[in-house]
Amino acid sequence: MTAAVETRDLRKHYVQGRGTVKALDGVTLRIEPGEFLAVVGRSGSGKTTLLDCLGLLLAPTDGQVILDGEDASRLGGNARAALRGRKLGFIFQEFNLLPGLTALENVMLPLRYTKVAGVGRAEAAALLDEVGLADRMTHRPSQLSGGEQQRVAIARSLINRPALVLGDEPTGEVDSDTSAQLVGLMRRINRERGVTFVLVTHDHDVASRTDRVIRLQDGRVLSDERVAPEVVSA
Repeated sequence: MTAAVETRDLRKHYVQGRGTVKALDGVTLRIEPGEFLAVVGRSGSGKTTLLDCLGLLLAPTDGQVILDGEDASRLGGNARAALRGRKLGFIFQEFNLLPGLTALENVMLPLRYTKVAGVGRAEAAALLDEVGLADRMTHRPSQLSGGEQQRVAIARSLINRPALVLGDEPTGEVDSDTSAQLVGLMRRINRERGVTFVLVTHDHDVASRTDRVIRLQDGRVLSDERVAPEVVSA
């Protein structure tokens, strides 16, 4: 089976003054289709840089990012953007909803940039129903709770039918009960739709509910462990 995403000796270095910061320093990973995993580590460990490289937002200094069998590492900016639009969905810590748009319009926003055959208002409405917001479609972000805003963001991440959804601290702005609900929702979507999820998180409870936890330290993989099945199903 082709991996949803692979990295091969992935490096991202920055020149800072007279020195070099090694944000990623030789990360090799294989993430299978349908996995639900967490990337954890202290601040500065390389978590966000790894997510940005997986999301084709950053070009690596060296190494490869293989997305559904396609080497995306050396693509130009336009080609990366096109591949990103076809294959990837994103969930952000601070929701990143446009305040002047309704929930339905926010879910449909990616379709302005990436056309997906047969996808439009009806599918956006169905996604909002799937995340429990059928009665909030015409509400603007200011009229929604934090948890509801993140549900809109989860629906938006799915509108282009991605193979891989990347979450950058997706529960970081909500309380623990809402966090558990959001993780449960993402887990259900992962199982029912077969979408691969990679979540960067500092929350141990979130990480404990995934299939696999990758721990980074100083830009390298410190550990890569499967989560016990009884914890995942809790």
